[in-house]
Order: sequence, then C-alpha cells, then structure tokens
Amino acid sequence: MIGRLHILTDTRLQSRFSHVELAEMAIAGGADTIQFRHKEDSTREMIEIAAQMKRLCADKDVMFIVNDRVDIAMATQADGVHLGQDDFPIPVARELLGKNRIIGGSAATMEEARKCLADGADYVGFGPVYPTGSKDDAGPVSGIETLRKIVEAMPIPIIAIGGVDEKNAYDVMRAGAHGIAVISAVCCREDPRQATRGLYEAISSGITGGRHV
Repeated sequence: MIGRLHILTDTRLQSRFSHVELAEMAIAGGADTIQFRHKEDSTREMIEIAAQMKRLCADKDVMFIVNDRVDIAMATQADGVHLGQDDFPIPVARELLGKNRIIGGSAATMEEARKCLADGADYVGFGPVYPTGSKDDAGPVSGIETLRKIVEAMPIPIIAIGGVDEKNAYDVMRAGAHGIAVISAVCCREDPRQATRGLYEAISSGITGGRHV
C-alpha cells in the first residue's frame, strides 16, 4: 500500500535536526512514509543512518524509502526506493530488489510519467506542482491542472511533489493525487512534528472533501 504523506528527511537545507530526529517527529505528526534523502557522507555512514531509520519506521509500522540509492536500500532492507529520471534504471532496480519492494519514479511531464509506468514503477512522484527551492534540479512548475491530467491518465498512485505545503495540500488532494511528498514544509519548520500534523489534517480534508481551516 502506497502511503499518502511522504516526508523526505534532509540535513542540507537545515542542520538543527538529524535524519533520525526528523523521522521521529514526522512519524509522531502522522507521516506514513519516511524517505531518506542524503547526498553527502560515505556509503558506510549512509548505511548506518538508514539502518537506524529503518528500525524506527519498522517499530512504528511506517514505510521506509531510500532516495536514489538502491545499494543503501538493499543493505538496510528498506521497504523500497525512489528513483529520478537520471538515477538507477527502474527495471534493473526491480531485478535487484524483487517484486515485493516498492519502487517510485520521479516525473515532470506526462511522457516521463508514462515511462515510469512502463518501467514498472509502483507510484509516480510528479512535480514540481508549485515553485520550490528544495531541489536544485527541479524543472518548470507544472501547476494543478497538469497534475489533474496526470492523475486521470495514470493507473498507479500519483504523489504530488514540489512546493506542496499546508496551504495548498487540500487542493492537491482534490485534484486527485494519492498523496504528497514534502521536504522543506517539514524539515525547515520550527516544529517538524506540528508541521507534519498540519499536512496530515490538510490531506485528510482533501480526501473527504471537507475544507481544512
């Protein structure tokens, strides 16, 4: 089952909290999926951090996904990986991880979303839906209507990414997204737990159709 509230941990945009601390607070706030996003340090150090996060998520019955690094996911028995268009090929990742692990793919266009589907992705992270400063390589903003078209065209869950926050999460869910993935909207907030709770309430309102106040 693909989660609806994906929190990506990050220690480059902020340095107050560790990956494990961010994961703990996000889970306490209602996150059902934690994604380990780390671009620095040695592979050994990344494995050590990811292993701690995996244990935490397993104890809380929360899904643990590793961003980009199939080797880290394999070493820590993560629940899956999330791969960008220029990362490890999804079909090869599937061979290595097996059919029971979750593989998500990033897409910024309909063509890329269809490629993720054809390659065997379990879900697509589509965006940026809104302007974002969290990713240096983020492409042009797609907007809510493009998101809606992607959702209608894809038979697999669409996770909206890029500039999604408590203020617009309701609209994203009403456009048909299965869920959202955020970085700065939680990691860079004063209280990541409370920020996650706000997002949880917003997407829950979007699912039920009740305006979140």
